[in-house]
Amino acid sequence: MSVRSSSSAAPGRTGARRAADRPAALGRTVAAAGAGLVLALLVLVVVRLPWAGDLGMHAATVQRLRHGPLDPGNPLVDADTPSPYYSPWMLLLGAVARLSGLSVFVVLRLAAAAGLALLVTGVWRYVRTLSAHRAAPALALLSLLLLWGTTPFLWSGFPGLHSLALTVSYPSTFTLGLAFHLWAWLTGALRRGAGWPEWLGLGVLWGVILLCHQFSGVVATAGAVATVLAARRPGRAVWPRLGAGVLVGAVVLWVWPYYDFFALFGAGGGLERVHRVLYGHPAARFGLVLLGVAALVPRGWRDRRDPLVLFFALGAVVVGAGWLSGHYSWGRALPAVVIPAQLAVVLEAVGAVGVVGAGRRWLRAGWTVLLAGGLLVGGWAQAGTLGYVVPRGALPAAVEDRYRPPWTGYHWITPWVRYGDVVMAEGRPARQIPAYGAYTVAPGYPDFFLADEERRGAATRAYFEERTPSSVRRGIEREYGVRWVVDGSGALGDAGLREVARGPEGQVLYAVP
Repeated sequence: MSVRSSSSAAPGRTGARRAADRPAALGRTVAAAGAGLVLALLVLVVVRLPWAGDLGMHAATVQRLRHGPLDPGNPLVDADTPSPYYSPWMLLLGAVARLSGLSVFVVLRLAAAAGLALLVTGVWRYVRTLSAHRAAPALALLSLLLLWGTTPFLWSGFPGLHSLALTVSYPSTFTLGLAFHLWAWLTGALRRGAGWPEWLGLGVLWGVILLCHQFSGVVATAGAVATVLAARRPGRAVWPRLGAGVLVGAVVLWVWPYYDFFALFGAGGGLERVHRVLYGHPAARFGLVLLGVAALVPRGWRDRRDPLVLFFALGAVVVGAGWLSGHYSWGRALPAVVIPAQLAVVLEAVGAVGVVGAGRRWLRAGWTVLLAGGLLVGGWAQAGTLGYVVPRGALPAAVEDRYRPPWTGYHWITPWVRYGDVVMAEGRPARQIPAYGAYTVAPGYPDFFLADEERRGAATRAYFEERTPSSVRRGIEREYGVRWVVDGSGALGDAGLREVARGPEGQVLYAVP
């Protein structure tokens, strides 16, 4: 009888288990489909490569490394100075452009595809070290892209969907992808007691990350430190190997020939002014991240050495110290606060650890509802990203209002302006024109290594001042070797210049006599 009872009960239990698995399977399918759609959107954005923000700087960097890989000089102005933009990744892109003959913008599309692939695979690998749930990587990717705020925040190194659409070709995306791989690799090395070669390889990777994008390198370092602090009994052999890895990474930073990494610690001034905006409007930009902060609380309660809790705490210390000290560039470490929170809410949704029975199911269901609601709100907030792949007229009015038109670029000056020519320009033109091979008098971005940056800026402002005498303008042209002028203000109509071409938005290209 007992044998028959147990055999007859088995099908019932199996059926109940299958019934319970159906919602989980449906959830995995929905998560994978959602992540697939978002990634398809980003792939279409890569094809279009909308221009906004710092694309001109990175295109100019590839231009210089393409034409002079051993001694590229300043990427923006005609001066022989180093630049922190000359990283191992950009050197590789410059070599691709030089050897293939492809245009800089095609190479940047390839960089975008590589960066996106590296980010997706890095997230998948790292999340796998935190959870075995099959839906966790896809949900983590959605959370990283959508769980930000009700106002899209556009800044390199911040992987929100709208931000990533405009920065996917930047070194920050590539570097953040490397960071996720670093955390996954480091976690595995600590768990399996890796040998010396693996730890030395980790050190090299850490150094390369810091060289490729210094701010994302800070985020990567915070995550790596949290991973080490969270390790369970790593063993005495780990510490000398870890120290050797750190030493190797420091050597990589020291021997890199294109710029002095350690000199960047003295940067300030304009850099701090530029980054002060990072601390503005936190509720609108990061309000949805509070869901993740709430999810970190039970994780910290269960385990004070939880890697995400430690990661969040380290990031919060850096960002908070930046606010209190006025070093606003430290706000670039905000992803070290946001990323662990975004991952924490996903991990709570896929499995509330430490709770059993019906209580666990209800708790997991509650986190799932909160996560789903946050993703929907975040997705709507960043719906303007559709405008980069769908004609604006086809978008609903509510979505079109969220669309930010990209810049038009300066292809229209290239029939006349050649590589290495100096163009007098200010504002947005100064940020874009070097992408086509020309130089400007003043850099369009703060340049720590350019000693006469302020003098160049003053000369540019004086040149475009309507009351400036022609003799002063001629002197500035001779001093900086100016051959062309781009002006959209109309203030130079009678400045003794020869009009050559007209571009969009009322801009005029003048030749210097």
